[in-house]
Amino acid sequence: VIDEVVGMGISLFMLPHSLGLYFLAFIFFRFFDIIKPLFINRIQNLSGGWGIMLDDVLAGLVTFALVNSIYIIL
Repeated sequence: VIDEVVGMGISLFMLPHSLGLYFLAFIFFRFFDIIKPLFINRIQNLSGGWGIMLDDVLAGLVTFALVNSIYIIL
């Protein structure tokens, strides 16, 4: 569970206070966490629990970049 909290925390890091952006970040994070595109799926194979943690960290970073980009464009 802590990996999900960390990943979501990264996703929401320094976002403006907006329910719409928070919802969008949640949807994107869940998508990347469940679907696991190529680079996220590869990191999951690390041993010792690192892969389990780092796949959510990467999903959070991708979500952070995507939501912030959308916010800047709009």
